[in-house]
Amino acid sequence: MDETYFKKIGTIVVLAILIVLSFFLLRPILLSVVLGIFLAFLFSPVYDWLDKKIKMKNLSAILISTFLILLIILPVWFLTPIMIDQSLKIYQATQHMDFVKPLKAIFPSLFASDAFSREVGSIIYSFVNNLANSIVNSFSKLILNFVSFSLQLAVVFFTFYFVLRDKNRLILYIRSLLPFSKEVENKLFEQTRGITKSILYGQLIIGLIQGLIAGIGFFIFGVSNALFLTLAACLAAVFPIIGTPIIWVPVAIYSFVGDNSIQGFGVIVFGLIASSIDNVLRPIIVSHRTSMPVSIILIGMIGGYFLFGILGFILGPLILAYLLILLELYRNKKIPGLLVQEPPEKLKISI
Repeated sequence: MDETYFKKIGTIVVLAILIVLSFFLLRPILLSVVLGIFLAFLFSPVYDWLDKKIKMKNLSAILISTFLILLIILPVWFLTPIMIDQSLKIYQATQHMDFVKPLKAIFPSLFASDAFSREVGSIIYSFVNNLANSIVNSFSKLILNFVSFSLQLAVVFFTFYFVLRDKNRLILYIRSLLPFSKEVENKLFEQTRGITKSILYGQLIIGLIQGLIAGIGFFIFGVSNALFLTLAACLAAVFPIIGTPIIWVPVAIYSFVGDNSIQGFGVIVFGLIASSIDNVLRPIIVSHRTSMPVSIILIGMIGGYFLFGILGFILGPLILAYLLILLELYRNKKIPGLLVQEPPEKLKISI
């Protein structure tokens, strides 16, 4: 074997070792880096608009980064004490709440048996109690791990700034590493950009809007612990199929059981508006040709949560989407794939 061959093998071995070491080095902050990249993608249209106005990349990136810092830091600083207080109140309220009474009022024949009612009540009590306890612990850990949380946020902001400012150079660098032809690269970036927009804007942003609309109803009609319930509605709205009804329906039922019909009807009205706004916003924000099946998004979110935590709600569907995009390009068939994309004849590309 000649000397060139050994040099290539040696280079590959050294590169592999450095990649492994870099992974372990970045693993504690990897999710923060990924979050910074996602936020840069979300704010990229705003940055492009601002950069066209002032024509200074550094200043544009600094202004957008400052806005993001205020957007994250101020709510966390002012709302965390309120959220802790409200989560504690909800936890204490669950200790004395009769969960079976509203169900008996709605389904009297089903809960006619006392033994069945006690069993269902015990199951619901255990679930709600564990959930409330988990939420309280999460906010408590946020305060106890303040230094670690601050460092992670710093990584998010630095990543956001540099990716936003140098995104074109970053894309060119990634393209130079890909082993595909230019035609395939263009198609790959086009589809990944579309599906990323579909998930981040179509699922995350619309979900947050739905949760906020439901939350407005909670505040207007004086629902107790409205801030906590609004946050819960925002989180629930991000999930396909589940959505905000899992929050506002029990709140409305509780209001009717408590003889507060006006509050109950008000919550229902805002809840229905929140649930239906998806049909208005999604066609505007997301192209139908780059949508994903709800089942794949839901599976990706659940699997992503178990693997990555909260950020997995975004990472999971994206990982599955990118895999399906590569499979679509590889299989190169006219038969429709799992992703809704351009007409099949436009997908015929040789890798």
